[in-house]
Amino acid sequence: MNRQCPIAIDVSGAQMHTEAALIREQAPATPVMLPGGVTAWAVARHADIRRLLVDPRVSKDAYRHWPAWIDGEVGAEWPLAIWVSVQNMITAYGAEHTRLRRPAAAAFTARRAGGMRPRIEEVVGGLLDRLAALAPDQAVDLRTEFAHELPTRIVFELFGIPEHSWAPLHKIINAFFDTAITAEEAQRNAEDLHVTMADLLAHRREHPGDDMTSALIAARDNGAGDDSDSSINGNGNGNGNGNGNGGGGGGGQGARLSEKELADTLILLFTAGYETSVNLICTALHELLRSPGQLALVRQGLASWEDVVEEAARIEPPASYGLLRFAVEDIDMGEGVVIPKGDPIMVSFGSAGRDAAVHGERAQEFDVTRPTRGQHLSFGFGTHHCLGAVLARLECAVAVRRFFERFPEAALAPAGEGELPRVESFISNGLRELPVVLGPAAHVSD
Repeated sequence: MNRQCPIAIDVSGAQMHTEAALIREQAPATPVMLPGGVTAWAVARHADIRRLLVDPRVSKDAYRHWPAWIDGEVGAEWPLAIWVSVQNMITAYGAEHTRLRRPAAAAFTARRAGGMRPRIEEVVGGLLDRLAALAPDQAVDLRTEFAHELPTRIVFELFGIPEHSWAPLHKIINAFFDTAITAEEAQRNAEDLHVTMADLLAHRREHPGDDMTSALIAARDNGAGDDSDSSINGNGNGNGNGNGNGGGGGGGQGARLSEKELADTLILLFTAGYETSVNLICTALHELLRSPGQLALVRQGLASWEDVVEEAARIEPPASYGLLRFAVEDIDMGEGVVIPKGDPIMVSFGSAGRDAAVHGERAQEFDVTRPTRGQHLSFGFGTHHCLGAVLARLECAVAVRRFFERFPEAALAPAGEGELPRVESFISNGLRELPVVLGPAAHVSD
């Protein structure tokens, strides 16, 4: 079982659910082939994923626990290198994870996210006003004109990103999640990302404000601990990518963030904050538009807008696969399958949400009254649970509620009634477009 022929992952993500079902049915862990010839183990069953997400024998630190990265067998030229080369809380292990998560968690509290509701309502209202000015029979791409715009304004304002940087950052983020791009394109994009982050940090140091970037800079610049950037350099392996088994050290739990860790933390927070929300909003709108009976249940008070959000997150998680984790020691998965020490692991959030063992034989159907709608892993679980989950849920619930209040007769445009194109990625999971005919706008008082 350990050395069966690996399944080649579809880099476009077009067959995600078919692929996930095949992996889920085969074994507790199945060998798969990633771009660049890297092999990994895909885990697709809800129970197995939930167990691995809290298993101390599973690490996300390539610098400490992936021999192929440490030795330079896999390096910066790998198309997906950005996903393991960054050093922030999502790629950290053990005490390092605690150290790197602490300043971000302090700046990004549930209370702070909840306090953003008035601004979210204000932004949504402005976007709906703009849509209401269009001809009611005109087809509109709701991803571009609505779902994209809300998290852009909220997340980028939250991080104090100057408006002139929004478009360049969106281009970089889109390429960040595009798993079909070439290795050369991925390297150029990573370079552009780090240049942009350095410019943002310089700007916010010169012009600090009441934003998360400034708060994290203050934690980095004013915190206690050694000022060395040991986590940037590690013990180089000679291939030019700075890999090393000393990487990710950073000086222990009490040490402040290195400059690289600061930049990489910001990369994680605002890319995940944007991508998660836009995908979730698009999914919720799409599912209700193509399932009028489900929308009717909400309008009748038999389900809430929050139920819509949870069911949307379950059936189409904003991220389909989580990259990458590593076996700190041999892990017996059962059924004769052992993941050897040092092997990379992917978890399939897209599969877990449709696991019939948890959600029943009709797990592939959207049902806002589903008893298990909240029992998903789409925002992670355990120590790596998404810090931005509260904000993403809030943005989606407000956006969807206000949209259907304002446009009660909205319907999918003819071009949107079949299978809609999805973003080219096996990591990000969302619609590339959502064509809708709005119909007449209702007058809704605030």
